[in-house]
Amino acid sequence: QVQLVESGGGLVQAGGSLRLSCAASGRTFSINTMGWFRQAPGQEREFVAAITWSGGSTYYSNSVKDRFTISRDYAKGTVFLQMSSLKPEDTAVYYCAVRTYYSGSSYPPAYTSAYNYWGQGTQVTVSS
Repeated sequence: QVQLVESGGGLVQAGGSLRLSCAASGRTFSINTMGWFRQAPGQEREFVAAITWSGGSTYYSNSVKDRFTISRDYAKGTVFLQMSSLKPEDTAVYYCAVRTYYSGSSYPPAYTSAYNYWGQGTQVTVSS
């Protein structure tokens, strides 16, 4: 199994920046993809960004493209989300997720169903 711990959330004013981290432990050698999703109250969980482990290919939702950057430390099993030019509509709980090679899932990285492990989330609040 894989355990995920997010950190770096907090309160920031519109236009500011935050850097989220997600540290994986356990069977980190089995990671296929790591991604970020977010969920605001009353909303469904939505895709933010993802990165494939072996190739480093990145994927972004249209709402964050050009503002957020996802990266990873392959050796440490850690994924980062650098968030800039934050807007109030970015306010949400941000979750990191892992898809392992043994997950049995063939969904693309933007689908929640692609992942078989989830962190507990970290709150990001952007004030105006």
